[in-house]
Amino acid sequence: MFSDLKPHLVELRKRLGLSILSIFVMFVFAFIFHNQILTWVTQPLNDALTEVGLMIESKDKGTWHVDIPDSNVTTSTAQEVPKSAAQLSLEASHSADKLQNTLSLASKTSIEQDNTVLGMLLKEAAIAAKETAKSTQELSQALQDLNLSKKITSTTDNTFGGMITTHQVGGAFFVALKVSFFAAILAALPFILYQFWLFISPGLYNNEKKMVIPFVIGGSVMFFIGVMFAYYVVTPFGFQFLITFGSFLYTPLINIEDYVGFFTKIMMGFGVAFELPVFAYFLALLGLITDRTMIDFFKYAVIIIFVSAALLTPPDILTQLLMAAPLILLYGASILIVRAVNPEVKEDDEEESNK
Repeated sequence: MFSDLKPHLVELRKRLGLSILSIFVMFVFAFIFHNQILTWVTQPLNDALTEVGLMIESKDKGTWHVDIPDSNVTTSTAQEVPKSAAQLSLEASHSADKLQNTLSLASKTSIEQDNTVLGMLLKEAAIAAKETAKSTQELSQALQDLNLSKKITSTTDNTFGGMITTHQVGGAFFVALKVSFFAAILAALPFILYQFWLFISPGLYNNEKKMVIPFVIGGSVMFFIGVMFAYYVVTPFGFQFLITFGSFLYTPLINIEDYVGFFTKIMMGFGVAFELPVFAYFLALLGLITDRTMIDFFKYAVIIIFVSAALLTPPDILTQLLMAAPLILLYGASILIVRAVNPEVKEDDEEESNK
């Protein structure tokens, strides 16, 4: 028995060796561009941090907090806010201008009435009032600048400070290795699928061997569609929800090592999940399943899909549905594919064909 399996094991070792070699070659090229790949990987997280930061900042701007001695009162109406020093200084400036105009008019009137000495005194008082008004305006501007500076500092201190960090000495290096390996798998996937097909092709008929191109191309395309769906649809919603939850109380410091592992798990999970129509087509081609088999298994498949979605996605119902809903649709499409490739033959039709 072992002698019968030995040629197949040798062939399997050859195909696995070539697949691993292709991943290694792609890994070398991917590591050269690991900075660009890492930027692409962390883009959904950076976008989520930015969106949550804007949400928190807009919420902070919508409420005025006024500190009152011996009490904690929060108000949102301008009438209850006391006048600031800048406002009082501005009112003093207006009063000084009014005094200057009054003294100038009094000085002019006194001079016209030959009260020269009184007119000179009033004139000097008007000049002093003018200088006072100028100084008061400068003070008002300085106080406004000071208040603006304090406001900016306070806003900076209270804004969302989430960031991506690393807790290891060689964290950046190991992250570069991880993202390069992930990119290498994606790049080598068509070749890996081709090696898989070459391993099973000796057991197929000649007409079935012709399906190598649809299998390789279809498998690669569906895997990339799953990855892109997870990247552009699932992760933006999932990351924003998870970061928003509790971000008003805590500042998230995302560990890049944990994030990369989490990200690759989601991408690979969606990529493999979207291979469902390809695997269904392949199994139908071998005669292992029919459309009736898949229809009868549908109720169990829904449970398996939701459990898998819960394990492969962030722990929230939104991203779980975003994965489960496409998989259910793909399962329905797989039923149609299997029906076209290997439909169930009814007993009456089978008896007629035997006759």
